[in-house]
Amino acid sequence: MGARSSQSRGPGLNETDGHLLDYFRNTFASGGGGNSGPNAPIPVGLTATGGIISDYTSGSDVYRAHIFTSSGTFVVSALGSGSPTAEAVEYLVVAGGGAGGSRVGGGGGAGGFRTNLSGHPLSGAAFPVSTSPGSYTVTVGAGGAGGAILYNRGNNGANSVFGTITSSGGGGGGGNSSGASGQGPANPGGSGGGGGSSSSVGYTKGDGNAGGFPAPTREGYDGADGKPSGGGGGGGAGGTGSQGASNPDGGAGGAGSPIAIESATAKTYAGGGGGAAYPTGTGGSGGAGGGGNGTANESDTALTPGTYSTGGGGGGGTDPAAPGGVGGGGSGIVVVRYQIGSIAATAKATGGAISFYGGKTIHTFTSSGNFTLTSGPVAANYLVVAGGGGGSSGGGGGGAGGMLNSTVTIAPGPYTVTVGAGGGADNTPSPTQESAGFIGNNSVLSLPSAVTATGGGGGAKGRSSGNSNGPKNGGSGGGGGEGDIPAGTGVSGQGNAGGSYAPQPHYSGGGGGGAGATGGAPTGPAAGAGGVGAAVSWIEAGGTPGPSSGRWFAGGGAGSTESSDGSNHGTGGAGGGGATEVAGTTNTGGGGGGGYWSGFPAGKGAKIGGSGIVIVAYPT
Repeated sequence: MGARSSQSRGPGLNETDGHLLDYFRNTFASGGGGNSGPNAPIPVGLTATGGIISDYTSGSDVYRAHIFTSSGTFVVSALGSGSPTAEAVEYLVVAGGGAGGSRVGGGGGAGGFRTNLSGHPLSGAAFPVSTSPGSYTVTVGAGGAGGAILYNRGNNGANSVFGTITSSGGGGGGGNSSGASGQGPANPGGSGGGGGSSSSVGYTKGDGNAGGFPAPTREGYDGADGKPSGGGGGGGAGGTGSQGASNPDGGAGGAGSPIAIESATAKTYAGGGGGAAYPTGTGGSGGAGGGGNGTANESDTALTPGTYSTGGGGGGGTDPAAPGGVGGGGSGIVVVRYQIGSIAATAKATGGAISFYGGKTIHTFTSSGNFTLTSGPVAANYLVVAGGGGGSSGGGGGGAGGMLNSTVTIAPGPYTVTVGAGGGADNTPSPTQESAGFIGNNSVLSLPSAVTATGGGGGAKGRSSGNSNGPKNGGSGGGGGEGDIPAGTGVSGQGNAGGSYAPQPHYSGGGGGGAGATGGAPTGPAAGAGGVGAAVSWIEAGGTPGPSSGRWFAGGGAGSTESSDGSNHGTGGAGGGGATEVAGTTNTGGGGGGGYWSGFPAGKGAKIGGSGIVIVAYPT
């Protein structure tokens, strides 16, 4: 059951109402049946929950996709009938991309790419599902963290998992051979990292297909070796990385693989990161599918991380403390799809992941795009949540992204949607320990009167002379820093202020503010909790569960302490706020948790804020 060439979108079905045939006949004058014949039964899809739901048509077939941009559970409560996926599902599992290497490093390898979509060149075996037990764990792998130590290879991405299917994290790009012993060669992974530079010969690439899957189901390709003055490109799901065209140039990342599973339109995932160049030349371009660009020199800021929710590898960098830094890998994604009907119909609008709930058609944007209303006007609900602020290394938690949940009448026409990324976190142990988090990015729904949610404020720095990293104020304010740094303020109608700091001798940071409450103040040596977010009642998926009904967004991140053992850590606010040393949840606008203040063990540094989300709904 492959996706057909048509890219039309149409109404999907809420199979929980038990009246599919009546739904088809009463809703659409054209009726159902597609090309299956007048007496063929209309397909009935699985009854399942989990992730963000997207219903769409491809030709006359109607599909439902469950899109996971953060970890969760796919739960089947009833099997379907009348379609090739009545008792099975099609999946895409992409792991987190690897980070680029430093000091003229190689590009990060893309996260492993695995699918069983019929007709795709990498398609694997069928995946039957059952109602006993009916629950399938979904783990979405994080991208490899940027900010590597000078000369080191990048960090690998984390694995993504759906039930028994595991995709391997992308390999970190190689570092410079002049650095610490053994730190230069690139890492293997789902796709291999590109080799770093060497003073005499190219440094070794990383191998792809770490899971050892036989052709044609290999999960990724090798990176490319480095050159004396340029890092090699990381491998992608669709091809190997490249060496630079000449010695000063970085190599391009390998291409990703396109697949039409989130919607009828193909999207490309798992592109490799480009390698760095030095001292002149051009940084390598990232591979199609979210690969980040390599940097050209120590003052170049063109370097980019892998795109979140694509598994793209990060671009290779120079000095981690330079403006370009080192590109982190993009987080992965898991998509589960099955057929729920067969019909020809026309939707009122296009854009985003389309689902149906409570008599409404819902368009969910987890990344930037366009919402185009083709008939109307319509009375619509909207939710616009900005990216959460990053947590501090030894200070406050990140403030949640601003949250706007209201109604508006929308006239026909195209409207740009911008989904803000979460703010970064400076978790390099030296030389910028105890640094503040970075502010999140705005999200915008560009109606005639634009709806703009303000990015969350970064957690305030600790008591030393670490970086301030920009505003503590934001949609919700970042938490106060250890000792004497005040909290940030929120934007009225979008969020709340961060929690205050603890005075000496405890040196504990406050929690970031949330859409529903101010961040918590420390209690003695314990860090402050993130402020709770707010609930949305008119959607069935997205966000997180909370203390009451609805789906919750924009929770604040917890503050941090000088303890690395977890005994005095704070909790994140409901709605995606990260606990101490935990990132804000993707597509919730949750603030990132603060981290240990100095020389932290692996994984215990400050964490990034969660990316935002934009949702528009109107009567079906």
